Amino acid sequence: MSQLRLINPKVQNIRALELDTLVRKAVRIEEELKQGLKKPYNEVINVSRCNPHATGVKPLSFFRQVIATCSYPTLIEGDTMPLDVRERAKTLLGECSGGSIGSYSFWPGLPHLQRSISKFISHRDGGVPAPPDNIFVVGGSHQALKLLLSILVDGSRSPPAGLLVPVPWKTTSVTNMEAVGGVAVPYYLDGQQGWRLRVEELRGALLSAVGACHPVALYVSNPGDPTGHVQSRESMEEIIRFVFEEKLFLLADEVHQEIVIGEGCKFISYKKVLAEMGAPFSDTVELASLHSVSQGFMGEGGLRGGYMELVNMDPSVMKSFYVVLCQLNVSILGQMALNGMLNPPKPGDPSHALYEEEIQHIRSTMIHNVTRAMKVLNSLPGISCKPIGGGAYMLPRLHLPHGAIQQAKEEGRLPDCFYCSRLLEQTGLCVCPGVDLGLPEGTHHIRFSIMTSMDTMEEVLRRLSTFHKRFMKDFS
Repeated sequence: MSQLRLINPKVQNIRALELDTLVRKAVRIEEELKQGLKKPYNEVINVSRCNPHATGVKPLSFFRQVIATCSYPTLIEGDTMPLDVRERAKTLLGECSGGSIGSYSFWPGLPHLQRSISKFISHRDGGVPAPPDNIFVVGGSHQALKLLLSILVDGSRSPPAGLLVPVPWKTTSVTNMEAVGGVAVPYYLDGQQGWRLRVEELRGALLSAVGACHPVALYVSNPGDPTGHVQSRESMEEIIRFVFEEKLFLLADEVHQEIVIGEGCKFISYKKVLAEMGAPFSDTVELASLHSVSQGFMGEGGLRGGYMELVNMDPSVMKSFYVVLCQLNVSILGQMALNGMLNPPKPGDPSHALYEEEIQHIRSTMIHNVTRAMKVLNSLPGISCKPIGGGAYMLPRLHLPHGAIQQAKEEGRLPDCFYCSRLLEQTGLCVCPGVDLGLPEGTHHIRFSIMTSMDTMEEVLRRLSTFHKRFMKDFS
C-alpha cells in the first residue's frame, strides 16, 4: 500500500500556507548568503510572524536569570545572581522531582502553579474567582486550542462541527479545526471601523453554515491577531449575548492581553465581562480563555508555556480534559517561564527596578514602531494602513496596479503572494501575504510583526519603502 494512503485524509486535505513556501525560500537565501553569494542585502529579516527575540528584542533579565540558575543550580550559591533570582530558583527547583529541570513533570505540572494562575486571573479581573480545578497548564496557546477542539469536535459527525472564526484569521485556528474534522466558518471583521466585530455578521455566518456544518463554537481574538483591534466592553457583551442565544461555546484567545498600546484602549477579559453580566449569562455561557508566555512582553516563544481556563464546562467534558491532559508532559522551562509571567518582581525586590525599565523600554519601542510604520506606510502610493490598539502586528492593505495583478495571474500566483515573493527575493524581507489570513478575494494585504527592536523596524520600513516604490513604478 502506498504510504500516502496511510495519511489521515483530514490532515492531508489541509491547505498549505503560502507563508511556508516563503519561509523555506528565506532559509535558502540565508544559506546562500553564508556561502558568500552576493545579493543586494547582507541578511534576511523575517517579520512574517511575531518572533521578538529573533528581531532584536532583548529577553527580560529576571526570567532568563531564573532559568539560568535553575539550569545550573551552583549559581544559587554566592552573589552572581540577585537575591530574589536565587530565591525564586531555589523555590522552583524544590518543586521539581530530584530538584532538577531534567526530570519529567507529570500533569498538572509544578506544584502550586494552578493556584498561581488562579491568583493572577482573579487579580487581573478585579476579584472574580478562578477555581484552580478549572485551569490547565499547557505547552502554549496552540497546544491548548488543539486539545480543546479535539475534545469538543466529533470528527465522524455528519454534518461536521463548525467553528466561527474571524477574518482576517489566525491560521492555527483554521488548521486545527480542519485537522480534527471540523469546518471553519468565516465571519468578517469590519476593516472600515477598526476591525470591529459585528453581531449582524455573526448571524450571517450562521446562516451561511446551514447544510454545510453544525456550528458549535465561536472563536474570538482580543487583542486581535492580526488586526490589532481591542474590543470594547459593549462589543464583548454583545458577543456573550449572541453565544448565549445561539448556544455556542466561546473560545477567547487572549494571548496579546499585555500588549495594549493604543490611546484610550484597555484590555478586559471575557471572563470578567461574563462574570459582571450576571445571570443567566455568568452561569451558563461556556468559555475557554487562552494565555501564553510567547506573545506578551516576555516573547518566550521557544519555551512553550501557557494556560487555559474553562468556565461553566459540563462535568463530563471536564473529566475528558483531565484524562487527555494527564498524558501530557509540559516543558519544565515553559512552566518556569509561565511562573515568571504570573509573578514578576515586586516593588522592593532587587530585580524590580530593572524589570520595570525593560518592560517600559519594550512598550515605548512598540509605540515608536507603530507610529513610524503608520507614517511611512501611509506616505507610500498604493498602501493604506489603519491604526492599531494592541497586539503584535500591522496589517497594511496593498492597492496594486493592474499590471502587477495581470503579471501575477500569468505566473499562476495570487497578487499578494507575487508581491511578497518579489519583496523577499529583492530585499531579503519576509512578510506574510494576506491570502493566508482568509481575506476576501480582490483585496491584497501583508502582515508583519511590530514587536522588533527600533533598528530592525527602521530597516524593515526602509527595505519595504524602496521595494514598493520601484514595484509600483514597474507595473503602473
